[in-house]
Amino acid sequence: MTADFTPHTFTVPTSIDAVSLFGPGDEFLRLVEDSFEADIHARGNAVTVTGAPSEAALVERLLDELVAIVRTGQSLSRETVERSISMLRTETEERPAEVLSLNILSSRGRTIRPKTLNQKKYVDAIDKHTVIFGIGPAGTGKTYLAMAKAVQALQAKEVSRIILTRPAVEAGERLGYLPGTLSEKIDPYLRPLYDALHDMLDPETIPKLLTSGTIEVAPLAYMRGRTLNDAFIILDEAQNTTAEQMKMFLTRLGFGSKMVVTGDVTQVDLPGGATSGLRVVRDILDDVRDIHFSTLTSNDVVRHKLVGRIVAAYDTYEAGGQGATAEAGGPDRERRRPR
Repeated sequence: MTADFTPHTFTVPTSIDAVSLFGPGDEFLRLVEDSFEADIHARGNAVTVTGAPSEAALVERLLDELVAIVRTGQSLSRETVERSISMLRTETEERPAEVLSLNILSSRGRTIRPKTLNQKKYVDAIDKHTVIFGIGPAGTGKTYLAMAKAVQALQAKEVSRIILTRPAVEAGERLGYLPGTLSEKIDPYLRPLYDALHDMLDPETIPKLLTSGTIEVAPLAYMRGRTLNDAFIILDEAQNTTAEQMKMFLTRLGFGSKMVVTGDVTQVDLPGGATSGLRVVRDILDDVRDIHFSTLTSNDVVRHKLVGRIVAAYDTYEAGGQGATAEAGGPDRERRRPR
């Protein structure tokens, strides 16, 4: 297949352990070989790449990037190699090593960092703008990364508090009619935000931060009439806000504050066919300075690989590819519109 092409030799720096770069049993090298039209052989610290000049050049660039990642102290994984390959294939100017080695927050023995190019752009936008919209399907890290940036800003004393909110749409925001204390009423709607906090902070400190008001977790209805100064404010599940609620929330912005609004416009749960504030806000604010819209896709899903495939399949279905989706599930599957 590639016998007519001149071999290229890539030498792994002596400071890098070849096993950490190649993977156990050369697993990562085999993955690279399967992803490019090239033959790859390793002997010691020398890697020989034989293939079309364009493919060989991409493989060499990839190996350079993987070496750079290893030099940061980060262990390579199959996922890291796959994401690096994907980024190089998109011909982006961003280096995979810069994307995958950007540490946002280190906590409890783990590091939170972007895992895709769009996630890196989203994180960069949070640094550069005052109001940021992160729009994309489930599993793309839009809320999780925003919360990591909020905790980072709090620890760096860039803000004095974090405010996390989401609409309690299933309760119609009429929380007074629900049984129990305020905490018991809102807990089911805000639990995902608490879960993320527990990933990023020492669990023992969270009650103290909540009691002192340094971190506030509350339903959207409790934002009305307030001005939020010196705060990092996150509105989650924003697709379930009405246009009026979205305007109300955005106009809470105070001095020294930053807002991140996250949501998935394909998962609107508003009753009575009400228009989602997230669906119309881009048309209204797209040209307003210091407001940025970041779009994430099924390619940015960082949960189980199957989640990305599920999201992509639903996207195809919604775009009119129902037949292909149903066929993939087998001939006996009933073709129904997903709810």
